[in-house]
Amino acid sequence: MGGRQMGTLPAETPDTLGAFPRLTPLQLQTLSEVGTTASVSEGQVLARAGEPLGSFFVVVEGRVMVHQGDPDSPQSDQEPSRDEPGSAAGQIEIHGPGRFVGDIGLLEGQPSFATIVALDSGRVLEVPVDDLERIVTGDPLLGDLILRAYLIRRSMAIGYGSGLRVIGSRFSPDTRRLLDFAARNRVPHRLLDLERDPVAEAIVRRMGLDVADLPVVIVAGSRILRNPSIVEVSHALGLRKTRLPATSDLLVVGAGPAGLATTVYAASDGLSVVLCDAIATGGQAARSARIENYLGFPSGISGAELAERATLQVVKFGATLFAPSTAQELTSDGGALNVHFSDGTSVSPRAVVVASGMEYNRLAAENLDRFEYTSVYYAATINEARECGTDPVVVVGGGNSAGQAAVFLAGTASRVHLIVRGRDLTASMSRYLIVQVQSHPRISVHQQTVVARANGTNRLESIIVDDLASGAREEIATAFLFVFIGATPATTWLGPDIERDEHGYLVTGSHATSSGSRRQSLETSVPGVFAVGDARSGSVKRISAAVGEGASVVRMVHDHLETGGCRL
Repeated sequence: MGGRQMGTLPAETPDTLGAFPRLTPLQLQTLSEVGTTASVSEGQVLARAGEPLGSFFVVVEGRVMVHQGDPDSPQSDQEPSRDEPGSAAGQIEIHGPGRFVGDIGLLEGQPSFATIVALDSGRVLEVPVDDLERIVTGDPLLGDLILRAYLIRRSMAIGYGSGLRVIGSRFSPDTRRLLDFAARNRVPHRLLDLERDPVAEAIVRRMGLDVADLPVVIVAGSRILRNPSIVEVSHALGLRKTRLPATSDLLVVGAGPAGLATTVYAASDGLSVVLCDAIATGGQAARSARIENYLGFPSGISGAELAERATLQVVKFGATLFAPSTAQELTSDGGALNVHFSDGTSVSPRAVVVASGMEYNRLAAENLDRFEYTSVYYAATINEARECGTDPVVVVGGGNSAGQAAVFLAGTASRVHLIVRGRDLTASMSRYLIVQVQSHPRISVHQQTVVARANGTNRLESIIVDDLASGAREEIATAFLFVFIGATPATTWLGPDIERDEHGYLVTGSHATSSGSRRQSLETSVPGVFAVGDARSGSVKRISAAVGEGASVVRMVHDHLETGGCRL
């Protein structure tokens, strides 16, 4: 391990957040029934960053060290001098008997973001990943203990900024594209900014990179991707492991709550299901720092955790997850459905459920388009909060998404300005959020106000807002603008033949016109094509409603498959 003095390491890492529980003898016995106990020697590497973690390890005797990253990689020689609060550089955990290592990536086939080493001669219990998956999805107590710990560890890793290194300019749209992809897929990462980070410059010089190579992605360990596409990064992370099958019973387009629910219920019913999404599972819900009004979670649940749990269910029931992959066209030739994707592949399912959701509306303010890909955000998660630090931020919108973002960002930002066009928050924001927003000492609410202009050179420096009631104009200093002003349905990929309402939402049921048959309540004007969630005309824009539609549409898919769409 590069000559590091293990004897000087601290005692076992305390478990203050529930991330490092100690298993009981009965739980160890359950795991030992599917695993094997192996002896390890001092300094033995159990897993190295950048390589697949093939097994689940529990410490039986001795101690193990978990080092975020690879302490022997060339990049590690550059970063330990960083002394930022919460930095991933040098993050070390020590675990003794009864504790287990790894994080949620083990269940998702991702390479390890950490190097795991035995500090002492001892023994570990090694459980194959397939057996671990069965325990996590089948044992309500032990499985949930492991899963909950793994989800907390992933959140901690994201907060530390461990995992991927993205080297590039914060003013580059390509850099932002990679950062957004990592954030949407809940992959721990950190930007090494060429504009202000000497570590980034040193790595670029040492590697002999030029402008055409940037941005660069360094996967855990030493794998380097030069100006990669999203698909290339997803392959490197093990996020896209499967090929799209030529046929299936059902294709679900969009992996938000509605699409995930459809997939889980359909696959658990025995249908062959393909779930695809342009970016990642979770949809807009995965960008919510905390959802407090979802049934069954009185203390709230983060959108990321909800998405991770649902994704594990997708895998549990044997559905094929194909992401990132952008659906570009749907055709129906004599009733035969075919969906074409941006990478040139296609699939011919017997039925299609459209759950493609919404696309965020952009703010119409003078000069703002210059900063659209560098300073404007449409999500407020731990990744954005880390990037903003304590700087003041502006949140635009009067709905629940804007309120949740304002409260979350106020936890770290010195000031949050909430810009609301309406005169009353009660028109579109839940009462519990209004109370939190109005009572928070670092949130300033500007009602009947609009953003008129953005100012700055290379980056956003301030915005100009107009008071609609008084006509007064005010300048607010900020480099970070969060926009939550609604969205439009993401249905343009379907082509002109499918019926929509005047706002572009898909018309379903008795409102959909078609010849020769009567439509089911969630069926569109094209037989065998159904719509659920936010993209459907008349839908209730709530996560619980989207999940309910996803569950309900499965019965209708069964009816279509059994009758061949013939319902006179």
